[in-house]
Amino acid sequence: MGENIYLFMIIALAVLAITDLVVGVSNDAVNFLNSAIGSKAISFKTIMIVASVGIAFGAMSSSGMMEVARKGIFNPSEFVFAEIMIIFMAVMITDILLLDFFNTLGMPTSTTVSIVFELLGAAVAISLVKISSSGGGFSELSNYINTEKATEIILGILLSVVVAFTIGALIQFVSRILISFKFNERPKWVGALFGGFAITSIIYFIIVKGLKSASIFSPEILGYIGENPEIFLLGNFVIWTLFSWLVSSFFKINIYTLIIVLGTFALAMAFAGNDLVNFIGVPLAALEWFNSWSASGVEAANYTMENQPVRTPTLLLLASGVIMVITLWFSSKAKNVVKTSVDLSRQDEGDERFQPNFLSRQIVKLTIQASENLGEILPKSLVAKIDSCFEKPYTYIPKSRVQDLPAFDLVRAAVNLMVASVLISIATSMKLPLSTTYVTFMVAMGTSLADRAWGPESAVYRVAGVLNVIGGWFFTAISAFTAAAIIAYIIHLGGIWAIGVLLVIAFLLIGRNYLSHNKKMKETKLEEKLQKSESNSIIELIEESSSNVSLTINRANKIYTQAIDGLSKHDIDRLKKSKKGIAKLNNEVEDLRGNIFYFIKNLDDSSVGASNFYITALSYLQDMTQSLEYISKASYKHVNNNHKKLRFNQIKDLKETDLFIDELFTEIKTIFDTKAYDQLTEIIINKDQLLHTLDQKITKQIERTRADESSPKNTALYFSLLLETKDLLKATMSLLETYDGHVNAGSI
Repeated sequence: MGENIYLFMIIALAVLAITDLVVGVSNDAVNFLNSAIGSKAISFKTIMIVASVGIAFGAMSSSGMMEVARKGIFNPSEFVFAEIMIIFMAVMITDILLLDFFNTLGMPTSTTVSIVFELLGAAVAISLVKISSSGGGFSELSNYINTEKATEIILGILLSVVVAFTIGALIQFVSRILISFKFNERPKWVGALFGGFAITSIIYFIIVKGLKSASIFSPEILGYIGENPEIFLLGNFVIWTLFSWLVSSFFKINIYTLIIVLGTFALAMAFAGNDLVNFIGVPLAALEWFNSWSASGVEAANYTMENQPVRTPTLLLLASGVIMVITLWFSSKAKNVVKTSVDLSRQDEGDERFQPNFLSRQIVKLTIQASENLGEILPKSLVAKIDSCFEKPYTYIPKSRVQDLPAFDLVRAAVNLMVASVLISIATSMKLPLSTTYVTFMVAMGTSLADRAWGPESAVYRVAGVLNVIGGWFFTAISAFTAAAIIAYIIHLGGIWAIGVLLVIAFLLIGRNYLSHNKKMKETKLEEKLQKSESNSIIELIEESSSNVSLTINRANKIYTQAIDGLSKHDIDRLKKSKKGIAKLNNEVEDLRGNIFYFIKNLDDSSVGASNFYITALSYLQDMTQSLEYISKASYKHVNNNHKKLRFNQIKDLKETDLFIDELFTEIKTIFDTKAYDQLTEIIINKDQLLHTLDQKITKQIERTRADESSPKNTALYFSLLLETKDLLKATMSLLETYDGHVNAGSI
């Protein structure tokens, strides 16, 4: 029976290893896809092919040595086989849940840090159980855990963040001054020198990080490179500089594109060759020790472990590579994680995902002050010369098409890959525990800052985003340690039943996240959104904006009905939907207002008057959303605070109001859908009658209040709803009058 339990655990670990490969690739894809996708140096399909080849090559060229205890995080010799299996089960269950959680959020985190702290947490929990059962003291924990190594890793996290960001910013600043944004106009030798530096860095990275333990190079060659890095680097620099000059001069190949392709391949290969241990190292160690224990004939509770290297069969490496490649192509979560990194580093303003916070505002404020103080110290001629290097060639692109443009140019993408390669290579050769994810992400953020991508319009949002991601990294370490410790203790108490329950819970959570993510993606694709204008004449604008008015009216009608129905029935769920709907509509109208600059820039000389029409129309749309927002929030607050229900007559009046609003908005929607603008006049003529209907209901409530109304809250809410409905109607009518006026003036 005992052996069957551990056989079940081995099978479970194998399934968890496959799952971990999938969620791990979804997270780590950002490391090698960020620069290529952001710069759009090559097509997305080509990027994926290059990355896939890199992953396959990295998996196959790995020596297959899986470090069981992750460089001595804990001492296996202090544990018996039964305890080690508990630790490994806790680690794998925690790992897939944690990484899937971050992937669902679209936040990049480190698989290395997560596996290290999971091993640490689970080992600490089992160590404390052993110490407690033997009557020992807390000081004995150092016999089981390598606290010095854990401290080194924590310091490595901090080092990754600071060094990568600083060096990335510095190199990008120097590169931009030397090359500027007009890099295609620079002499060929400038690109050749840059290519020499970049390709040498990436080649050194491939050898040191990607192939350090592979059999492709003989130990003598690798030993010579390790002992004489200066000669190796100098020779490579000369060769690759000449190569860069030749391919750009005679073959007309863009050297920056070549650097990006090579860098993407190198990082993908290093990821597969070195980070594979994060996903399958623990299950393989468990299998190796299971076979060793089975052959020993000793009880699991008495079989002492030995810290021995675990070799992975070549076929298993190949299978792992195939799973990673398939995940890379089909994981929408991988694309979501990459999108976060690209959005935070893009050159132009756009829709910002993260909201500013106190810390981001203070950082931006202090940085601006420091920049201004530095500008006063430096000679004005030098400042002007530096500023000229950061001037981007202006080409107008409508904001709705900004997403089709590269997030940043080829120079920044090349610097990202070059600097990340150099830092990771140096850290590897010095045996420093830097995280690949942390280095690549923070280099990208540093180059963004140096490239002035974080301007006054976007800085607080981008800084807030970076702080969120960094906070998530520390959350990874803390939550990995805590969750693994708790799960290990639960397995210790519950045995195989606890493992079964935990596995079911884990896969249910992953399944729920998967279905929820897919549903969200489908909704995003299907939902109708207000579209930014690209017209350059009043005629085109009226035609084009009709769909926006129709959609706004339709959504406003639904939101109003949800609010009134939710209030009438005290249905908090309907009121939540109403609040959510108006918040989304409000944001979209705000986005349209933010597009005014681009819209005015796009107008032809004969249609500048269209800007007045557009601004006026948007202001009325905003007035409508503000009235709806108040109605929705006031209704929600009333029900959420458990105030008395509205009286029957009040509900009846509100339902009647909702009915005539529904009829009116449906008619307006039809007019704008069919572009039958001549019918607007009839609705506008009835404006006073519609407003008079609301005035009558207000008068009736005044009479009821004087006669028998006993609830001040109900009365105040009812008056507010009718007055805001009146404002909603006024804004709607003003919008219709704006369109009717231009139609009658012969604009269309």
